[in-house]
Amino acid sequence: MAKRIGVLLAGCGVFDGSEIHEAVLTLLYLDRAGVEILCMAPDMDQLHIIDHSNQAAVEGKRNVLTESARIARGNIVDLAKVSAKQLDALIIPGGFGAAKNLSTFAVKGPDCKVHPQVQRILDEMVAAQKPIGALCIAPATVVRALAGRHPQVTIGTDMGTAAAIETMGGKHIQCKVDEVHVDTKNKIVSTPAYMLGPSIKNIAVGIEKLVKKVVEMA
Repeated sequence: MAKRIGVLLAGCGVFDGSEIHEAVLTLLYLDRAGVEILCMAPDMDQLHIIDHSNQAAVEGKRNVLTESARIARGNIVDLAKVSAKQLDALIIPGGFGAAKNLSTFAVKGPDCKVHPQVQRILDEMVAAQKPIGALCIAPATVVRALAGRHPQVTIGTDMGTAAAIETMGGKHIQCKVDEVHVDTKNKIVSTPAYMLGPSIKNIAVGIEKLVKKVVEMA
């Protein structure tokens, strides 16, 4: 039976949701690995809407689950209906949605709160000793959720975000864009992706390594 890997999305678009390149590359490498993919997202309003052509805020509301379905081609489920028992591993692409919708890190920094359903699934995964992959800024949310376990992660070399991770109880490890860091104790794999960039060909290397490692550990 194929391993089942969950992909936790946070909307659609780098500035207010999941980073599309990171999400699609994750799905590509998972598909190449021959695993079953389960896309999921919380059923909630986005923090806000950003016009990606000029990065200006836009009036209105958008739903994270509905927007994430764009990336998943409609094949997506409400995070509230997923438990760690259904998964062999979980990967969280980056994009500001990971720090605006999955948690409030983008607004509150080290004092942020994690969405209750995100907190639950991360707690379940760690308790079941199942691996978690986190890309770009997503490790900050993982650290906030699992602070008591003092997870080791990378977001690249950004000193401000690294300091916030340390303040929240994590340990930051500097990595290049084509590298991953593996926290063997907590089974957390992270890579900088677009925290460093600069382009899709660069982030693809680290993301492929992360996916291979997560699937191997699952």
